[in-house]
This record gives sequence, C-alpha cells and structure tokens, in this order.
Amino acid sequence: MNFTLYIITIFLLILSFFKDKKKTMKALKKGLKAFENILPQFLGVIVLVGILLAIFDPETISGLIGKRSGWLGILISGVVGAITLIPGFVAFPTAAMLLENGAGYMQIAAFISSLMMVGVITLPIEIKYFGKRMAIARNSIAFVFSFFVAYIIGILVV
Repeated sequence: MNFTLYIITIFLLILSFFKDKKKTMKALKKGLKAFENILPQFLGVIVLVGILLAIFDPETISGLIGKRSGWLGILISGVVGAITLIPGFVAFPTAAMLLENGAGYMQIAAFISSLMMVGVITLPIEIKYFGKRMAIARNSIAFVFSFFVAYIIGILVV
C-alpha cells in the first residue's frame, strides 16, 4: 500500500512539474522547510519512545497498558496522553510502536484521544483566551470523552 502511494505521489509531482515548474519548486521548498521544522520534534519523540521500548520490554508494556491491564491501563494511558504534548504526526507512529510491543487497542485509543483533545500543558494559554471555567470544562469533557472513545474501540476491535 505504501509503495502505491509513493508511486502516485511521484507521478503527480512529475505532472505538476511539467504543468508549472515554478510553482512546483516553490511547493517543494515549502515542504522541505516544513519538514525541517517538524524533524526535531519527530526525532525527539522517536528517540524517547525508542529508549522507553529499550527499558520496558513488551511484557512490562503489556502489563501496564496491555489488553489485560483493563480500566487501570486505560486510565494510565488517558492520563499520560492528557499531560503529554506530542503533535499528531508523531503520536500515531508512536501508538503503532506501542501496539507492536504489547499495548492494547483500548489503551491506545484513550492515549491518542486524550493526547489530541486534552491539553494539561496548554491549559494556561487556554485559560487566558477562554477563561478558567470554560477551559477546565472543555478539558474535563474531552478527558471523559477519551474513555468513551476507548470503550467504543474496545467494542469494535475486540
């Protein structure tokens, strides 16, 4: 599947190049600049996950956030997701690595949902713009909703 997407992308890039070389080169330069901006974050998280995977063997990961960890593992995953600040393009490969090393689907669903919807780290900024009551309410509802998402994933996947 990935190979097919690469072929399609290369084909469309060549087509774009023949249609308008100037715009294509400008787009490639913008893409490279965006990649350069993203790369340090991406590498940092990948290295961190790599270190964690080296320290914690699959049995430990499975015990903490595996299928059999139950709601405690889901809670741990949800809390870690809520306090972690990782961009989405890094979160999904991280989730894949955790799944490959013994994490459960419900636990990863709670992690990703709370990671994307809850912002403990960004709460002060949110309070500044939306007010304390609104920011806390939004984050609380999002946190609870992440467990609902985990439950739905558990029904669909298991």
